[in-house]
Amino acid sequence: MSHAETLRAFVAELAAAGVRDVVVCPGSRSAPLALAVASCEVLTMRVLLDERSAGFFALGLARVSRRPVAIVVTSGTAVAELMPAMVEANVARVPLVVLTADRPAELQDRGAPQTIEQARIFGSHAKWASELPLFDGEPATIAHVRSVAGRAVAMAWAGPAGPVHLNIPFREPLLPDGPLTTAAADIPERPATSVIGGVPSLDEDGLGALLRRMAGVERGLIVAGPNDDPRLPDALAALASATGFPILADPLSGLRTGAHDRAMVIARADQLCRPSPWLDAHAPQLVIRTGAMPTAKPILEYLTRTRPELIVLDGGSGWREPALLPATFVHADPAETALMLADCFEVADDGATDMAWAADWRQADDAAAGAMTGWLANLDEPFEGAPFPALAEALPDGAVLWSGSSMPVRDMDAWLPSTDRAITVCANRGANGIDGVISSALGAAATGAPTALVIGDVSFLHDATAIGTARQLGLSLTVVLVDNDGGGIFSFLPQGQPGVPVAGSGLPEHYEWLFGTPHGTDLRKVIEAFGGTCRDAGERDLAKSIREALGRPGVNVVRLRTERARNLALHREVAAVVQRALAGLR
Repeated sequence: MSHAETLRAFVAELAAAGVRDVVVCPGSRSAPLALAVASCEVLTMRVLLDERSAGFFALGLARVSRRPVAIVVTSGTAVAELMPAMVEANVARVPLVVLTADRPAELQDRGAPQTIEQARIFGSHAKWASELPLFDGEPATIAHVRSVAGRAVAMAWAGPAGPVHLNIPFREPLLPDGPLTTAAADIPERPATSVIGGVPSLDEDGLGALLRRMAGVERGLIVAGPNDDPRLPDALAALASATGFPILADPLSGLRTGAHDRAMVIARADQLCRPSPWLDAHAPQLVIRTGAMPTAKPILEYLTRTRPELIVLDGGSGWREPALLPATFVHADPAETALMLADCFEVADDGATDMAWAADWRQADDAAAGAMTGWLANLDEPFEGAPFPALAEALPDGAVLWSGSSMPVRDMDAWLPSTDRAITVCANRGANGIDGVISSALGAAATGAPTALVIGDVSFLHDATAIGTARQLGLSLTVVLVDNDGGGIFSFLPQGQPGVPVAGSGLPEHYEWLFGTPHGTDLRKVIEAFGGTCRDAGERDLAKSIREALGRPGVNVVRLRTERARNLALHREVAAVVQRALAGLR
């Protein structure tokens, strides 16, 4: 029997189930899979040298394309290299289909080279995992392989989306024993295993229970955390309009950018939720939260202090509530639930909703935005928050803005304004790791969308080889590199504050060694070695440098050099400016 026939069936089922992009890393044991993918007319294959980078590339591609992306790697430690991307995809609910080649059973646990225990290696970080039999061409094997391929893609895609893992053993000889070409006409109209599903919806009793919880609430808020459902912005805008509940919109929520109604969107919550007399006078009674926890720590602290009634809309049946507040979890589709609630409020209220609470928040948001914009306009030195208003102005509709997961995403939260530009805003904020960020942004760029990335120097060094991937695949990416020679975020944490006693630590004299970690690397040389370009930009020509970089092919880096201690001082300065602006408000 021909194992080539089984390979063709397997690849055809992946395509029939909805896979269109496959990321392949070179390897010997995975040769049958790689050759089968390369021979399929409807699959786009991209070859990346490094498995860790490939995992994040696939993640970025899947997140922006909103389709499952498959990854093919060989056996051994190549499989383990995918763990960071699997963790991120699982927490961030991104559909990946990981295909790992393996040695056959007779070579397991016998000291065979490049052989480790791969079955279910990702543990709870894989949404589903299965081990396939040898592709022997038997009819029963082909039927089983078809069924598992369709199930894997359906499982990855179904809410909550996430990564799945298929471990596939191959026995030598590894080269195919027959033709592998899979034409478009060979793809089944429907996969052998498919799912017809729908969004989880509230019944009449559940909707009534929610309405009773919300009845009479005058001081409510909607906290929109990271989320990639394109239906949610319009739905939450409708709910906010009907209830008078302002939306504290994380930049990753989809609410800050786009043509939807943004009248109730509060973009400066990171500053507004810091302790102040204004905030003391604006404690909410009830909070409706969607998506993951927001980036801004002040929002979490605000909720912890005020302890409002909390309703979490999570269509993925999740339990995401790290504030440890008493919470009601609504396991129904958030967009549909928001629209149902909005319709009920509009009928019951007939336009009489008291908007004074919302007006207070919008006035404060405008005051904070004006204070911050004026402060930045008068600044004559580099500042790490400056790239985001510049990018909001420069990026076209349909662009992707990717942020590093450490300090850049916090600056994006503070400084990305609300805009009608249709910009998709992303970051690896599932597990919040700083590795693989360049690769993820390149995966987004592979969709054809103009893509910009803001990243810090330490995170950049974690994934610098990905610049070579861009050259290899002919991709373009604009990078704003915030270079402060070390881990800038630690300056904002307790271990970075002088005079803070930490028993037995020797702080702060060990701060630079343990946390600041200056690397002293000339990043321009690294960038150019991998085929990118780099130019330095100061505060005054940053926006111009970004606009020029956006128009050029390849990886073009605009480096913004800052100093960590000074950056901390500037962040404190702008916070004080905002507090003064809020002091005169009711």
